[in-house]
Amino acid sequence: MLSSIPSPSSNTMPVIGLHYYGVMIALGVLAAVMLARARWRAAGHDPDEIADIAVWAVPAGLIGTRVYHVITDFDKYRDNLGQIFAIWNGGLGIPGGILFGVIAGVWAARHYGIDVNRVADACIPGLPLAQAIGRLGNYFNQELFGRPTDVPWAIEIDPIHRPAQYVQFETFHPTFAYEALWNLGLCAALILVGRRKVLRPGKLLPLYLIGYGVGRFWVELLRSDHATEILGLRVNTWTSGAMVLIGFGWLLFGGALRPEAERGWDPEPEVAPEAEGVAGAAEGEGAAGAAGEAGVEGEAGVGSGPAEGANDGVAEDGPQGQGPVSEVEVPEADKPE
Repeated sequence: MLSSIPSPSSNTMPVIGLHYYGVMIALGVLAAVMLARARWRAAGHDPDEIADIAVWAVPAGLIGTRVYHVITDFDKYRDNLGQIFAIWNGGLGIPGGILFGVIAGVWAARHYGIDVNRVADACIPGLPLAQAIGRLGNYFNQELFGRPTDVPWAIEIDPIHRPAQYVQFETFHPTFAYEALWNLGLCAALILVGRRKVLRPGKLLPLYLIGYGVGRFWVELLRSDHATEILGLRVNTWTSGAMVLIGFGWLLFGGALRPEAERGWDPEPEVAPEAEGVAGAAEGEGAAGAAGEAGVEGEAGVGSGPAEGANDGVAEDGPQGQGPVSEVEVPEADKPE
């Protein structure tokens, strides 16, 4: 029976020497881009457009994560500024990555003439997926764990990585794993909401802010590592609360629901512009065909005009005065055999 999760023997990969933390970050980014490409393709768009945006958004997001971390934990780097660039040792603040990445992504989408709101809906579920995978890097660095505990899933932490006030304890809450599981659930929830198509385009982002903010808030309450505090609360706790408020405000005052959803019925699935073009061409062909048939009937009508005129003379009122009923006599020679 599992009594605790053992600590990793090393934070680098054997032989090649790559840091697991960096590998997990790279895998998370790759998974997010692949998911966004698949969703954008399913919506009827060119998946290569996601790569065009990612070229700008991903580096900006990584820079933002480091900038946020350094600003909020500057005491760690005040006497050793060279460590600011040592990202392989950990220290990436997700709120900064969200801010920088979204700004760069919006700029790139507009630069390439891509619908910002719709491409955002394709990309947003990939954010918590990338975060969930990236959190595994915290395991190898033995960081971002919680308070001491003896639950069966507690993680063993080497003495060198334990907070000074808890150096006598061996096992702690794996809060990075809690956040990873929360983010996987958030990713699935965003995908399901997107399929329902009840929200206006672009509204998955505020929904993500709410979902991630709530999860990060309660995880921060379990953390035991050193962090900058404001009024007795960790700065990330305040940031998480702000994300939730921004998300709710965005949804409440930005018109979250589609008009048809507000009336109480499910909207029809959206048709991508390419699909609309195909449908329009098909309708055009149908109209042309109908016009052609009408022309043929018109030519036939010219030849039979006198006969129809003669029939008008024999029209008489139908039963119960419901209008004329024409009786047409077909000559024997013209009757079908």
